Amino acid sequence: MIPHIHQRTHTAVGPLTRALGRPVSPEDGLTEHTVVAYWPGLDAYRQNDGQPTWTSAQWAEHLEDPYADHPFAVSRYGDRHAIFHVDVRLAPEDRTLTGPEWTEIAHRLARAAGIQIPGTSQARECRWVALQARPGRLDLIASLIRHGGAWYNPPADTGRHLADEARRIEADLRLIPVYDTPTTRAGNRPVPTTQTQLAAVLTQLADEHTGPLAAVRGLVEHTAQRITRRPTAAGTGTAHRLELIARRIHALQQDLDATAHEMTQPSAATAPAAAHAVARPAAHRSP
Repeated sequence: MIPHIHQRTHTAVGPLTRALGRPVSPEDGLTEHTVVAYWPGLDAYRQNDGQPTWTSAQWAEHLEDPYADHPFAVSRYGDRHAIFHVDVRLAPEDRTLTGPEWTEIAHRLARAAGIQIPGTSQARECRWVALQARPGRLDLIASLIRHGGAWYNPPADTGRHLADEARRIEADLRLIPVYDTPTTRAGNRPVPTTQTQLAAVLTQLADEHTGPLAAVRGLVEHTAQRITRRPTAAGTGTAHRLELIARRIHALQQDLDATAHEMTQPSAATAPAAAHAVARPAAHRSP
């Protein structure tokens, strides 16, 4: 089972089309056999509209709604490509999985990607849906704009988190293991590079959930909120300064995360030295 993270997009139509293997339509109804999992807050929406199932067009609209709700939300790169899509595929020799097994896989991958955080507040939730519409394949599609309007920036090593969780899922569900990392000849173990290890350290520092900077930022924001409740001029000024400090910490987290991402990207191939050699004039020969 190898996770494949697709390029982020501005619309959910393309990812849903790839997941279903057919165009998105306002007439089809995606039942629980296709929609195997979704974000916890969705139940409130489904109760309000009274529809037992949604069409693929309605799912696309649901995933794109945060754009209208939060028109100023942007990624750390300044874009509005908020649709995140990852798929996993079983080995051809794997057994046929049951609906509950696909549901378990979906929730575990959502947690590994940071899309779903157990016990989080509603404001920090991301909308997501998992489809099992094609044999041996699961597609997880999410909006990176949180319910509260903040943008979730997946860390640089999200692919590694997903791959590690896929290995654990294979072991738990007795599936055929697939190794997609560089291995040593002796022990089939990944061979991390110094660059990768350093990038992992930066990612841990910048992690939005468990990183030390996130803890510091949370304390600063909490202190600012408490001071704001005190109706004094001095308290208002102090709270404002603390909010600015929290923003600088957040900017530092984003810079560290972006740097870690760049460190894990393959470097451009170096042209052969011969291609850059300067041609020398031919030696003069006397007659």
